[in-house]
Amino acid sequence: MIGPNDDSAQYLISTVSKRSGVKSDLVRAWERRYQAVTPTRTAGGHRVYTDQDIARLKLLNQATNIGHSISQIAQFSLDDLKNLLKDEGDAISRPSLGATHSASDRAHLAEDYIEKCYAAVLAFNAKALEAHFENAIVELGTEAFIEHLLTPLLTQIGERWKAGELRPVHEHMTSSVIRSLTYILRNNNPCPANAPRMIVTTPIGQLHELGALLAAIMAELCGWQVTYLGANLPAEEIAAGVKYTNATALTISLSFAADDHVVPKELRRLKKLIGSDVALIVGGRAAGHFQAVLDEIGVVNIQGYAHYRSILEKLAANNLAKSAV
Repeated sequence: MIGPNDDSAQYLISTVSKRSGVKSDLVRAWERRYQAVTPTRTAGGHRVYTDQDIARLKLLNQATNIGHSISQIAQFSLDDLKNLLKDEGDAISRPSLGATHSASDRAHLAEDYIEKCYAAVLAFNAKALEAHFENAIVELGTEAFIEHLLTPLLTQIGERWKAGELRPVHEHMTSSVIRSLTYILRNNNPCPANAPRMIVTTPIGQLHELGALLAAIMAELCGWQVTYLGANLPAEEIAAGVKYTNATALTISLSFAADDHVVPKELRRLKKLIGSDVALIVGGRAAGHFQAVLDEIGVVNIQGYAHYRSILEKLAANNLAKSAV
């Protein structure tokens, strides 16, 4: 291997990802959409990158993490990127670089993406939908993507399905595309050893897992060490997962409102099995349908992502306080 200061050194994308802190799939997305880096290829067709590419990706990663739009800074020189980050650190505004999105800008940008994404769903164009999602994740950031684009889009799809404009297959296609992008959405940063632990799943009879998957991602972004179990598990198995991981919290997603007694029975059983030391959190489109049993067993019903983050912050603080005793 050529020395690190020699720009002729070449690295495979796995090494570049580790050194830059940018996920491999996001490196490819930035390369494909914005030409942020331009790798060469080996005789076998593998992308190879230089130390300068790694340096660029590190700076781009830092800039996007503090709110800058990749589409506006992808072509900045290394010096411009360094100056941008220095000015941010000095709290000096640089209007000429205008790369940050305010909350209002992000809301408008998300609305634009919702229109484009819904058009792709209506046209049953999975490739176009995936491309819109990839761009939106980069432009908005993971949390804003989930909260301001994905959740309203899924609500809109559900409403249009009930109205007869869409078929169930449209919703299934959308869910499949979202699942394929979870590698970008999930937090790759290692959790500290004392990070609070959580189990996320859905109870038996609840087959739709997308809400649970998004809750798991949001918890990871809040610094939790999450074990995601998928969907449709009986209370005993969920409780076993809590025990094996020594989790301090359990998040359950309810997306289907049934009038039978399965969900209430499972929730009561689950609460009894995990005890009072483990926080039981419930969310999802159908959570309100089961409000009576949630109140009965003292379960927190998530009222949106801001409420969920608030719950997780309080639980994490309590967990830290207990561990310090």
